[in-house]
Amino acid sequence: MLPRLLLLAFLCLGASLGCRADDGYRLWLKYDELPEASLRKAWQDRARGIVVEGNATPTLQTAAHELQLGLQGLLGRSVPVGAAPGGKGRIRLRVAPDPTLGREGYRISSQKNGLEITGPTDAAVLYGCFALLRQVQTGQRPEQLSLSSQPRIEYRLLNHWDNPNGTVERGYAGSSIWKWLELPDRLDPRYQDYARANASIGINGVVLNNVNASARYLTAEYLQKVAALAGVMRPYGIRVYLSVFWAAPKVIGGLPTSDPLDPKVAQWWKAKTDEIYKAIPDFGGFLVKANSEGEPGPQDYGRNHADGANMLATALGTHDGVVMWRAFVYKANSKGDRFKEAFEEFQPLDGKFSPKVLVQVKNGPIDFQAREPFHPLFGAMPRTPLVLEVQLTQEYLGFATHLVYLGPLIKECLDADTHSQGPGSTVAKVVDGTLEKHSISGIAGVANIGSDRNWTGHPVGQANWYAYGRLAWDHTLSSAAIAEEWTKMTLTREPQALASILPVLNQSRDVYVRYTTPLGLHHIMGQSIHYGPEPWLEKSARPDWTSVYYHKADAEGLGFDRTARGSNALSLYAPGARQVWSNPATCPPDYLLWFHHVGWGQQLSTGRTLWDELTTRYYTGADSVLWMQRQWEQARPALDAELHADVAARLRIQHREALWWRDACVLYFQTYAKRPIPPTLTPPTRPLAEVKELVDLYQLR
Repeated sequence: MLPRLLLLAFLCLGASLGCRADDGYRLWLKYDELPEASLRKAWQDRARGIVVEGNATPTLQTAAHELQLGLQGLLGRSVPVGAAPGGKGRIRLRVAPDPTLGREGYRISSQKNGLEITGPTDAAVLYGCFALLRQVQTGQRPEQLSLSSQPRIEYRLLNHWDNPNGTVERGYAGSSIWKWLELPDRLDPRYQDYARANASIGINGVVLNNVNASARYLTAEYLQKVAALAGVMRPYGIRVYLSVFWAAPKVIGGLPTSDPLDPKVAQWWKAKTDEIYKAIPDFGGFLVKANSEGEPGPQDYGRNHADGANMLATALGTHDGVVMWRAFVYKANSKGDRFKEAFEEFQPLDGKFSPKVLVQVKNGPIDFQAREPFHPLFGAMPRTPLVLEVQLTQEYLGFATHLVYLGPLIKECLDADTHSQGPGSTVAKVVDGTLEKHSISGIAGVANIGSDRNWTGHPVGQANWYAYGRLAWDHTLSSAAIAEEWTKMTLTREPQALASILPVLNQSRDVYVRYTTPLGLHHIMGQSIHYGPEPWLEKSARPDWTSVYYHKADAEGLGFDRTARGSNALSLYAPGARQVWSNPATCPPDYLLWFHHVGWGQQLSTGRTLWDELTTRYYTGADSVLWMQRQWEQARPALDAELHADVAARLRIQHREALWWRDACVLYFQTYAKRPIPPTLTPPTRPLAEVKELVDLYQLR
């Protein structure tokens, strides 16, 4: 019997069949009938039926049904599963040992009577089925098809920052998709659709809850709920993980302490871990945020991060699980540099972590800014496997209002050269373990998923979820190629529309940087909700939550001096990487103010003074949103009308807020620079005081 989702898909194959407007729910798994008759016929000849060979495990059955669902929609005819149809056109699914593919790699090959999808495990075959559907969706032809691929990173996870009450920290797409009050008795059909989407791009793990964790998730009541979700994910090759609250032994265990070196605390965690694995045999492990932003941790007892992580690793014992310990830590120090905090706490612990522990490091040293230099811990902890953490939810990137494709941001970090073992020591090679010969590896994306019908709020936000999964599987892919895949699968394959849409995606992150934080400015957004500009912010609960802490504007110039004359954060990098940024005359402009305090009249490599370059970038960035609007409008005939109108409206908001950013920052920094707006640019028509009032409106304070 076909799953519920298959029946639903047949009832409503999408806008192309006149069923309803495209509301974005199907993501990139839109299996509308191929419009090209010749392409459709070519695939029909190769896909007359699906045969599962050997033991039909739940995952293999899922693979067959997913392939059937996709092909029947794309080819517009029945594709039976189960019985060998005879003759030509069979697609065989088979688990087969192959040492060249690792554990999860797949192979798709042309056979005399059709196609064959093989892999060493049933999950590998599932990934192969989705890869074949991707070939069909993007308009590839089946003749002499030969394709193989394996993941470069072992643990490929989405981190949800979801809370038990249904809220999502830094979530901009509605409430949590996890309905904890209904679990375990009712399983929302959306859970299966979520699992399908993740499996289709190779994500194999989900951390269900916020890193600012509640101890409630470790209670027997909630473990039943987690087990129910694990049951939905399991056929799709996805394991569930939990963020844990460090003080849980005190809060729910009745102990007087949570000291990791206290034998009773260690025993409590061991018993709790055994309880979890009894309920969820394939449980993935723990994610921990400790001694960060007020969260409790081992330092409360005079212990270090390794003491805490290793105690949890010991609690895991022989269970197949890992501990991911976040390195996002920083102290409130008005005279220090938050840039250095995580390095100074974690680098001395290199080599002191258990083999079951991975240290999870954000892509940059501050906090998911629109552009950051790579985190100095990458390449500096060769004896410790590091998880790269990137953010898909757009906390500092305009929420679900601004169109910002994050493939280039993630790729920029992965391709960054740490020089830790000479040229070519990229962050990607650190993360996948090949540079430092680690046997385990991981990558994590902070999810942008919520209860909104289209999953991500902004329809194009789906591209960030998709791009993350594809890069987690294979970081050698280009962000541009991934953007093209996503657009063809989600929006259109019409050539003129693609020519209009793809430049928008590929340039959107740079556009956003230009009108918000050009030349290496960072952390000058509105406090608390992190929306809109507030470069004048000088008072907050902590000094490193203000804007003036970071931009250091004064009468002489702008920027944070991180050379030896300043905080000396540059010294944390290997000499080869340090050399790229050390000289303000040769430092790439995009990183200039990250590392240097530059005079307002200093001529840059662009030929302009700092002031003129800064204002020019703010103006051209805001103007570029008008270009994005025109490009999107040109694609309108090829797009679903409802979807096109949704994005067009958001682009109008984006332009209005780009002007807000432009005027706020130019007028504010002008109070220090004391220089006129360049004559080629039109000065803002509103005064700084009026722009500041907008912050109160947006922040609701």
